[in-house]
Amino acid sequence: MTDAIPKWQRVTGWVLSGILAFVFLPSAFFKIAQPEGFIEEWSETYPAASALLLGVVELAVFALYLVPKTRYLGGLLMLAYLGGAVATHVHANDGMFFVPVIVGVVAWLGLYFRDRKLRSLVPLVAD
Repeated sequence: MTDAIPKWQRVTGWVLSGILAFVFLPSAFFKIAQPEGFIEEWSETYPAASALLLGVVELAVFALYLVPKTRYLGGLLMLAYLGGAVATHVHANDGMFFVPVIVGVVAWLGLYFRDRKLRSLVPLVAD
């Protein structure tokens, strides 16, 4: 358990975790800043008042995920949030349900590669 994580795995983990910034930050920005035309489009499927709250939730979950001491809580909350996104896509019958699934897999692979404790809980090979 005291073995150091190989550098390539730490780097891969942080790169995968960093990729999530391209998903969560723009999404949260639009929901919080609400540029012209955003609320009209948002209101077609969700209540207008929900945008700001969901944007704040996205930022908070992503921040918790990146902070080492709260990474597990952030990962679990992110997975729950993405589960809701999957359900929304399935309910809307738009066929894009696989996108939040992929985002969730990338998030947990990012944690898995950079976290020794998580890898000891979920080993890929049997001892």
